Amino acid sequence: MTFPGFTQSDFEVFSIPGLEARMEGIQSRIQPKFKLLGDELTDEAALLAGSEMFLHIAKHARRKVNPPVDTWMALAHNKRGYKQYPHFQVGLFDDRVFIWLALIYELPNKQNIAQRYLSNLDKLRAQIPQNYVLSFDHMKKDAVAFQELSDDELAQALQRFRDIKKAELLIGLNLASTDPVVADGEAFTRLAKHTLHTLMPLYQLARDTSL
Repeated sequence: MTFPGFTQSDFEVFSIPGLEARMEGIQSRIQPKFKLLGDELTDEAALLAGSEMFLHIAKHARRKVNPPVDTWMALAHNKRGYKQYPHFQVGLFDDRVFIWLALIYELPNKQNIAQRYLSNLDKLRAQIPQNYVLSFDHMKKDAVAFQELSDDELAQALQRFRDIKKAELLIGLNLASTDPVVADGEAFTRLAKHTLHTLMPLYQLARDTSL
């Protein structure tokens, strides 16, 4: 079976009240799709990265009261976990899908990664497409259009990522839940693979720093 795309029913999961009921919705509606999509993307990511990659599906195990407002799958080179490493994410909020290269606050050496990005600012500028967005907190929807960032603003964002412990850096695409690509499994899979391909040089730059 191939990934069928995300439907409005998947996004409506986030309007289900209560932790247990919403988690049941995530587990029954969204996670099986993550598995299908992840199986298709893992081989592609491994081929591009030149190393084995593993699929991780968010369990939200730390949550005891508040239901999750988003959910995601991650691709990382480590079989046991992903948060402490550069990784790729595909996930949903109630109104969008995100495809990220994710560098989140658990990274033990994010200062070194940020500094390497700062030293390769021209490469970042050339590598990141104009229609991509940047986020600085994986728990929020807020994202800034890459094309609107000046070189100085991009440098400031990277400096903040380097110097502030909780600051994060996520680079990629946000698609509205109503975007026709989201519901077209084949088209979305192609787009996700293309995004991996586009962001892989930046992943490698971060991964080489974190080895």
